[in-house]
Amino acid sequence: MLEGSFLSHLVELRARLIRALGGLLLGFLPCAFYARELYTLLAQPLLEKLPQGGQMIATDVATPFFVPMKVAMMMAFVITLPHTLYQIWAFIAPGLYMHEKRLALPLVIGSSVLFFSGMAFAYFAALPLVFEFITYFAPEGVAVMTDIGKYLSFVLSMFMAFGVTFEVPVFVIILVRTGAITIQKLKEIRPYVIVGAFVIAAIFTPPDVISQFMLAVPLCLLYELGILISTLMIKPRHPALVSDPLTPSGDNPDDDETHTQKKTADDDKAS
Repeated sequence: MLEGSFLSHLVELRARLIRALGGLLLGFLPCAFYARELYTLLAQPLLEKLPQGGQMIATDVATPFFVPMKVAMMMAFVITLPHTLYQIWAFIAPGLYMHEKRLALPLVIGSSVLFFSGMAFAYFAALPLVFEFITYFAPEGVAVMTDIGKYLSFVLSMFMAFGVTFEVPVFVIILVRTGAITIQKLKEIRPYVIVGAFVIAAIFTPPDVISQFMLAVPLCLLYELGILISTLMIKPRHPALVSDPLTPSGDNPDDDETHTQKKTADDDKAS
């Protein structure tokens, strides 16, 4: 019985993976057709800040082909992400309890929106300021020209750094909701979080003050947002989580609901 159930899960997993990859492929085909335009759009923050006559270069033979294709694949992944998340949700949802489904679905949607918001913030706000800062301090007589492959790696690292940073409210909510930490403790460690935010910004951003501040400040603000949302979500249902993470099982409404259902089933068997 267990072997048959395991095999059925493997078959279901394979079907979901095929559907997710198929959706990614369908999204990649039109993006590949406009790969050059997509790379130009991605490079716009730097192209606008280059001095008169400045341009980007390709140092490898195959770079002019592979780099735009990578951009097209990245764009296809972003476009088809809702479909991919749905396939993941459809696979794990049957194994979740009702209260877990109520928590998981909003978190999946919220984390996706926050990640895209982080990428948009990096593209429209952080990258233009970073490139303006860098080109401004270029010595006289130095032509600012970067390789398109290195530029893509730099932009992707910035997108990832800001995207993960914007996930901080989700991480805070999960920690509080699972009882791993209390809201009061989150407030107490606020000074360490601020220091850690600037350390993280110094590691994952270029060595300039502007990009470090533009990553560290949103991280601190989003940390406070996570505390605020956790307080609004948790306090009405789990007052003990605000001060004591060791909440007795009887104080959890989900546990009461499960206990009531179990008691009803035992009464039915007895009758």
